[in-house]
Amino acid sequence: MSGDPLVLAIETSCDETSAAVLWGERELLGHVIFTQDIHTLYGGVVPELASRAHLRTVDDVVAGALREAGVGLEDVDVVGVTAGPGLIGALLVGVAWGKAAAWAAGKPVVGVHHMEGHLFATHLEHPGAEPPFVALLVSGGHTMLLWVPAWGEYKLLGGTRDDAAGEAFDKAAKILGLPYPGGPSIQRAAAEGDPTRHPLPRPLLNRGERLGDREYYDMSFSGLKNALRLLVRGLEGEGRLADEVPHVAASFQAAVVDVLVAKTMRGVREMRCPRVVLGGGVANSRALREALAQRLGEKGQLYAPSPRLSTDNAAMIARAALFRWQRGEVGGLELNARADLPFPGLTK
Repeated sequence: MSGDPLVLAIETSCDETSAAVLWGERELLGHVIFTQDIHTLYGGVVPELASRAHLRTVDDVVAGALREAGVGLEDVDVVGVTAGPGLIGALLVGVAWGKAAAWAAGKPVVGVHHMEGHLFATHLEHPGAEPPFVALLVSGGHTMLLWVPAWGEYKLLGGTRDDAAGEAFDKAAKILGLPYPGGPSIQRAAAEGDPTRHPLPRPLLNRGERLGDREYYDMSFSGLKNALRLLVRGLEGEGRLADEVPHVAASFQAAVVDVLVAKTMRGVREMRCPRVVLGGGVANSRALREALAQRLGEKGQLYAPSPRLSTDNAAMIARAALFRWQRGEVGGLELNARADLPFPGLTK
């Protein structure tokens, strides 16, 4: 294989073990994602179980991606691996594997920020998802609103002060007795519900926030979660919860979506850029996509990844690794995992 570089990437930041082989910027030759369904028993990810599962599966997952691509380790030009943020034990499995493979094959290794990977995910499928744009990254562990004038240049407009949007969905599902992961469960239940039947608050929204105030872009979902818990407790006391779950789920989903859309549109207006890129697991929310598309209107452009690329995956890590490698940002044996890895190029 000649011409464009060939990237092998590994993703193990949480509960997906994934490997991908990317040729150039968008030619995905091999891609394997192993999801650990054991966590459904506990209603959330158990870090120790996640780390052990990565150890058991990483060899087979990487071998599968290479086999699907029809290449060997000796054929790749660079090895990319998620170095953070995430669960430290899970991250260490991928980083150790990536460093060892790169050293054995004499290849460079690149540590990738997990959220920058989510930023690049949409670009794999949509060539038009190029800067400048406003980016909303919403996952189980992070909620970030960014202004992206160019790749590698990121301005943080706002983020969550407590629960991430995905975590809020997971906790809400648990309160309602719905299965993990919470986002898809609530979306299914909400399809049969009336979002106006049990109104819930929209935190940090419509309280006179002005540009320059922290509250203008920041988000908070802990208060919404507590309001949900009180609502559910009241319905349980009345013996009506079973019948009201779809309506409560619809109300909770609408509240989260309203906050995310309103904050994103504030960024669109300030930056005078009607181009929005979504990333992260919550980007797969049909309600979020439809609401954003409606608010952006015909003159706006909304780019969102497919379901496979919205969850944690190695394809997005490969694309981010390619970008960093082309800038000469190569690691070595000193590369280590960090649960709190700073977002590269991020300014406030």
